[in-house]
Amino acid sequence: MSTPKLEDTPLGVGLENLPPRQIVAELDKYVVGQHKAKRAVAVALRNRWRRQQLPEEMADEIYPKNILMIGSTGIGKTEIARRLSKLAKAPFIKVEASKFTEVGYVGRDVESMIRDLTEIAVGMVREERRAAIFETAQAHAEERLLQLLVPSAPISPLTGPGEDLTETREKFRTKLRSGALDNREVQIEVDDNPSGSFEMITPQGVEEVGINIREMLPGLFGRRRKDRVKVAEAKEILLQQEAEKLIDRALVAREARRRVEQGGMLFLDEIDKIAGREGNRGPEVSREGVQRDLLPIVEGTTVTTKYGMVKTDHILFIAAGAFHVSRPSDLIPELQGRFPIRVELDALTEDDFVRILQEPETALTKQYRALLSTEGIDLAFTDDAVREVARLAVEVNSLTENIGARRLATLLERVLEDISFDAPDLEEKTIEVDAEYVRESIADIVQDQDLSRYVL
Repeated sequence: MSTPKLEDTPLGVGLENLPPRQIVAELDKYVVGQHKAKRAVAVALRNRWRRQQLPEEMADEIYPKNILMIGSTGIGKTEIARRLSKLAKAPFIKVEASKFTEVGYVGRDVESMIRDLTEIAVGMVREERRAAIFETAQAHAEERLLQLLVPSAPISPLTGPGEDLTETREKFRTKLRSGALDNREVQIEVDDNPSGSFEMITPQGVEEVGINIREMLPGLFGRRRKDRVKVAEAKEILLQQEAEKLIDRALVAREARRRVEQGGMLFLDEIDKIAGREGNRGPEVSREGVQRDLLPIVEGTTVTTKYGMVKTDHILFIAAGAFHVSRPSDLIPELQGRFPIRVELDALTEDDFVRILQEPETALTKQYRALLSTEGIDLAFTDDAVREVARLAVEVNSLTENIGARRLATLLERVLEDISFDAPDLEEKTIEVDAEYVRESIADIVQDQDLSRYVL
């Protein structure tokens, strides 16, 4: 059975293959508003596809137009990035810039985010290969299991070949596929120590050292032990072992590096937390140090990973920050220049909150209806109930810290607290939540301004 080669897999098989208008339409299913940000992201993704259609000489000279999204918390920056990670078929990772700095000193090595991105790409490619060779691996695993259940008769020098067990084995094959033998035990070999790498504490943090110890010391780390397991478990173990035999690790690593270099996307959140003014000391120096460490990664450099050298020249960087205290101009000029596309996200209104509660495919009201349906509860929200939750969210945000749409989750959880608790014991399985019920649940708390429970 032949399987497709990795080289035959097109790089752009996901969201970037769509026209920008369709990319925005896909994001509209999950994110309300923020049309400017969606347009900027859609064009950036489409440019990835356009670049792939060009001759190699021209393509190498076209660098991604990195994006800086500016806006307060809870208005959709992270949600746009999260949906991109699900919709795009390219390696994607979200990293908080603040984790690279501590008070007064530089924290984790910034190159670690490229290594993490490469790990994600390797996982993607391995899963694709597993799916491509699944049937072959499954057939091999089945034959090994049948050999354990019906061992071949040994060849005797006096009597010649033993009894032909083909017919018996086919009967066992039928039983094996039907699950009739799942509770029978067999003895198989399992890896005694499957780990092939270890972690080392460095000045920049805990990093995984990419040394293939299994190949260096096969006698020490390549041992297997025999274990008795049930047939149902043996199927999975043998399937994994056979799949590993069919997957070329070097080819997977090469393809993963190619995908990261040509189609990788990195979402750098909280970039405003590392913005500091020139000439300051203490924490400001640390933040500026992180910016200068980030600069070569964003500009284009080569990072050493355990899968080989990865170039960052054509990785798309999307940065985001609230910039309440600092401003984008507080970033060092060189880093500012690497984010030529800047988008200011709009503040969310009460009408936006109403849409967020109802329209997206994974809207909060739909999530709660699905959760409570598992208890046999038919939950419904009236339009005035949704409007009341949205109004109260705006009011609470104005009285305390404004956390945007995240406020809706805390309010709705409070509204449905009693219903969720009593759901298994309720005799009445049809429940309608109206505006009066919402006010009874949370309006008194808002009036007392006892808002501590709502601060995330």
